[in-house]
Amino acid sequence: MSVASTSHLSQRILQMEESATIKMAQMARDLAAEGHDVISLSLGEPDFDTPDHIKAAAKKALDEGYTKYTPVPGLVELRQAIQEKFKRDNGLEYGLDQIVVSNGAKQSIANLCMSMLDEGDEVAILAPYWVSYSAIVKMAGGVPVEISAGIEQDYKVTPEQLKAAITPRTRILLFSSPCNPTGSVYSQSELEALADVAAEQEGLYIISDEIYEYINFTGQHASIGSYAPVKDRTITVNGFSKGFAMTGWRLGYIGAPAWIAKACAKIQGQFTSGASAFGQMAGAHALMADMTPTHEMREAFLQRRDLMIEGLSEIPGMKVNRPQGAFYIFPDISAFYGKRAGDFAINNSDDFCEYLLQKAHVATVTGSAFGAPDCFRISYAASVRELETAVQRIKEAVLQLQ
Repeated sequence: MSVASTSHLSQRILQMEESATIKMAQMARDLAAEGHDVISLSLGEPDFDTPDHIKAAAKKALDEGYTKYTPVPGLVELRQAIQEKFKRDNGLEYGLDQIVVSNGAKQSIANLCMSMLDEGDEVAILAPYWVSYSAIVKMAGGVPVEISAGIEQDYKVTPEQLKAAITPRTRILLFSSPCNPTGSVYSQSELEALADVAAEQEGLYIISDEIYEYINFTGQHASIGSYAPVKDRTITVNGFSKGFAMTGWRLGYIGAPAWIAKACAKIQGQFTSGASAFGQMAGAHALMADMTPTHEMREAFLQRRDLMIEGLSEIPGMKVNRPQGAFYIFPDISAFYGKRAGDFAINNSDDFCEYLLQKAHVATVTGSAFGAPDCFRISYAASVRELETAVQRIKEAVLQLQ
């Protein structure tokens, strides 16, 4: 792009970082287009197809004429299903006026930040964090404040760390559990300890991203919004992409205090309006129908997790924990910094991921994108055969580092 053309772009877009996961996925596609056998473990996308009964519900909705504009907050049919789901699965009571459906959970988070942040307001983000959190906060005029936990803490921030990071300008606490990129899961007691700290700060609200709720290996998902002291100060974000393998459907939602939900609908009404009508009807069916396919996907991910942990743990110098949810492994690779293999010098996680892509033809994502520069993310949402081959390639490449 020429200097003349960039001079007409806003500072907002010039200062915005490209999504690291999308960037790496494109690099992998480019390498594959050159004829290389690339295994892509970069995107957080289930390799399963959307269950047939959900697709059938969408087809039925199309045949019934669900092809028109929808109310901005979502069709009543879907909001009623979400209302029931929140009560059934999370112990959360929301009125229909407290639920807003969006074009993906990412839009839900953007709506919230645009609605709640003024210039200079701080957002405490538990790190490692999903790549878009920081960018969305900055776009809304906020200041991301990262609170980091390493592998020795199972990547989970303590109440003491949170308390030390909160200032009079802290407006939002933002985190995911199960977590992208680490797969770590906060227990109910751990969430309550964080909530007690947040509750001490007047005007501080909690955004709890629970998009990986159904990919949880602990047997019990905990929602911070069910804890009474922060019930009226918590916004619960969820969606259909991960638990129902509906990434391309672009369907997410929030449960929030009514005044926040109203503000999010106002923002969304000026950007995209409502999500697709037939997609919403399929989503309503997904929440109320048989969950067996979702549970089967979770069990498959658990088996893949164990396969990855076993293989990666055999690589000298690679630190691997045992994530309890999502479909990611987030190893600490700082032991390899300063090493080389031919023309490749490994000085940081960016170098390490570039090395794996070029040498092993395995696409991963640098930890620096997630606020954890000593780590890298592997998505094991791929076939067992691909995962086994990828681990072997990674092992061979790493053993060449001297």
